[in-house]
Amino acid sequence: MEDKKLFLAGEYDACVIGAGHAGCEAALALARLSLKTICFMVSTDSIAMMPCNPNIGGTSKGHLVKEIDALGGEMGKNIDKTYIQSKMLNTSKGPAVHSLRAQADKQKYSNSMRKVMENTDNLTLKQAEVCEICYEDDEKGRFVTGVITASGAIYKSRAVVLCSGVYLNARCIFGEVSEYTGPNGLPRATHLTDSLIKMGIEMYRFKTGTPARIDKRTIDFSKLEPQYGDEVVTPFSFTNKEEDIRREQCLCFLGYTNEKTHEIIRENIDRSPLFSGNIKGTGPRYCPSIEDKVIKFADKERHQFFVEPEGDYTNEMYLSGLSSSLPEEVQIKMYRSIKGLENAQIIRNAYAIEYDCINPCQLKESLECKTIRGFFSAGQANGSSGYEEAAAQGIMAGINAAMFLLGKEPLILDRSDGYIGVLIDDLVTKETHEPYRMMTSRAEYRLLLRQDNADLRLTEYGHRVGLVDDDRYDAFLNKKELIEKEIIRLNETSVGASRRVNDILEKIGTTPIRTGTSLAELIRRPELNYDMIAELDENRQDIPKEVSEQVEIEIKYEGYIERQRQQVEHFKKLENRKIPADINYDLIDSLRLEARQKLGKIRPESVGQASRISGVSPADISVLLVYLEANKNR
Repeated sequence: MEDKKLFLAGEYDACVIGAGHAGCEAALALARLSLKTICFMVSTDSIAMMPCNPNIGGTSKGHLVKEIDALGGEMGKNIDKTYIQSKMLNTSKGPAVHSLRAQADKQKYSNSMRKVMENTDNLTLKQAEVCEICYEDDEKGRFVTGVITASGAIYKSRAVVLCSGVYLNARCIFGEVSEYTGPNGLPRATHLTDSLIKMGIEMYRFKTGTPARIDKRTIDFSKLEPQYGDEVVTPFSFTNKEEDIRREQCLCFLGYTNEKTHEIIRENIDRSPLFSGNIKGTGPRYCPSIEDKVIKFADKERHQFFVEPEGDYTNEMYLSGLSSSLPEEVQIKMYRSIKGLENAQIIRNAYAIEYDCINPCQLKESLECKTIRGFFSAGQANGSSGYEEAAAQGIMAGINAAMFLLGKEPLILDRSDGYIGVLIDDLVTKETHEPYRMMTSRAEYRLLLRQDNADLRLTEYGHRVGLVDDDRYDAFLNKKELIEKEIIRLNETSVGASRRVNDILEKIGTTPIRTGTSLAELIRRPELNYDMIAELDENRQDIPKEVSEQVEIEIKYEGYIERQRQQVEHFKKLENRKIPADINYDLIDSLRLEARQKLGKIRPESVGQASRISGVSPADISVLLVYLEANKNR
């Protein structure tokens, strides 16, 4: 910034860089906790923008949105106001993997979030490119003091939250075309990476991609399979009821590629920047482009994709599953080789986007940088992918920046508290060299971490930090009490083996009983549920659906749930064993060299976190425990 005249433009408690899904949640959390906050964005059009898929939630991601809501975040409320189709996924499986997914009207979603941001006390929005993060050094180390924008404006603050998304030195590529812009043609941020490197931050170069948008009027939907939303809509936010958000839903469609499609891709694969070497960034393993799928899964005769509306306001249709960076003329041939898309007109070409992000292993579990006090980072800036992963980190970074400013202990969610805990722990502990995507398989306690009980797990935390108000907290306590009382009542209520009882049991399709049994035991039968035994339950009270749902799951899966709770107790022992921040691993002679190097680099905050570092063995953990015990009084 040497060539700019610098001037003081304002003083705030916190600066948030970026107003995507992470930035929105971070800024709202800070402002709602009464901290004077300014949120910067390269364009006001980028606020809560959805540059890729037009949906919120999905497998495992729905869990994250529910947890954000339970903590007092905004994403769940916003999609409930702006969805155009809602569907619960994986309903043929157990409740642990049920995941809510909603198609969004992109424009309404962004506008609705912008309205919330603009009308939140203590929050200022500013369209400006942040070029530099200011810092100073004292006897305790380095700490942030504010930011400088491209115009030379200085904004002083005691905390900075980086939520830059995919804008840092962004480059959009398809075929031989390379455009130095952010997503959707918005300006990119060209200076901030240099500032981060100057601060001592290690940077990565990642890549993601998006498919083409097709004119709805040029699609033959008769050749595609319609996909309907749920008749009964489940809200994302625990503050909403089904009747509050019910509306007419749009249609999505399912289609398939074919051998002709694959042939076109194979013939032009050398022109794909993914394979020509033009793209240097590492792409997401679990969201491959169509050319990736065709090459890596050569035995597949077809690949499915979904045609999804971008909103009520537009004819643009999103081709989910067909992301690509092939040249434009190849994209036209490829898409038109597919049944239903023979006359398709592309409104926006598919493209890949490269961007800079930080190595998240430089962060604490609170998402504060280990070497720079008051500097927090969240979202795709941390090497994750997805709106939901970004928002989840955003609210946690916002909460913990607020706790830092208020002189309070940070809020740390561990792997047994929620998917948010799994997400953050994976990012800051396990060295990832590709965009991180949340999946249910990453959560070892997923039977406890269901989306349906996110409020029971996390509302307490949200209230404790101040994002959940007393009215909502009282409603939560009432729900919790109703669940506990109903479970006790069902376990204590017995029915005898009378003719009437057995006639009812046969009528509802289950085996008659020979001796008396509890209503809870009947619910445990695979073929029965809470509602089916209502005729046998003479003292049943009228309780809300969300209560009966929890009662049924807790009773039906009691044995499995109890087993996982015991596993969590064992996990907590290692998680609660803290490691001194100034520990010198080189002094622990019995540690293997690799373990010393990895532990010294990542500097885990607990023995539990240390045990999850790649290259640290169970034997190394035993050595570490012995050392900590021997030196606990030092």
